[in-house]
Amino acid sequence: MENRDAFMQKLAQRLGREPRQIPQPLPVTHSAPLKRRYAGQIQQQPSESFMEYATQVMKAHCELAPLATLPQVAERLCQHYGGGPVVMSGDARLAKAGVTAHLQNAFPTTCWVAPESEENLRNAAAANIGVVFAEYGLCETGGVVLFSSPLQGRAISLLPPTTLFILYKSRLLPGVTQLAEVLQQRVQSAESLPSCINLIAGPSSTADIELIKVVGVHGPLNAVYLLVEDC
Repeated sequence: MENRDAFMQKLAQRLGREPRQIPQPLPVTHSAPLKRRYAGQIQQQPSESFMEYATQVMKAHCELAPLATLPQVAERLCQHYGGGPVVMSGDARLAKAGVTAHLQNAFPTTCWVAPESEENLRNAAAANIGVVFAEYGLCETGGVVLFSSPLQGRAISLLPPTTLFILYKSRLLPGVTQLAEVLQQRVQSAESLPSCINLIAGPSSTADIELIKVVGVHGPLNAVYLLVEDC
């Protein structure tokens, strides 16, 4: 940057000190309250804590299903919210669980494919339900974490009126602090991170006016969390 040193020198003079090129170390703390908050209840009953908060506070529809009946439960939930057309993530985990083929037989269904971006967006805009695979669930906020990928675009969970989030029970985390730790571990292991990480807590809503919660303001009207009993 041109004139950087002169600018920093002038700024330091105004502050009455020498220019600093190396940031001062952060203070050492011996407590980490965010790692312990709600830890007891969440660790003992993670799925109950997650579903209770998501249902009562975030107004999401939550269900728990064994892996063996996952395709049938996904079909029933889609039918409950009006059926197709459905746009699905191309995530291999959905296909492996039998959800992709089952929903394709039950409803007019398209899968997100790479790199046909325009066709993907048209399918998402025309769909009644979007089906995605969530990486993590956050018990403290009743939200889910989505990783964008070439086979799972953001529009799947943004454009259709209803989004069905499928999530493994074993991937529930106490809160955002633990999610940050997971992501940090991935970086330290030289693993690539997705281009976009979305934290979604229930359907579109606002409580700006007199703290009265109104659902369905500027996005999906319905958020459905389908937890898979894998542990």
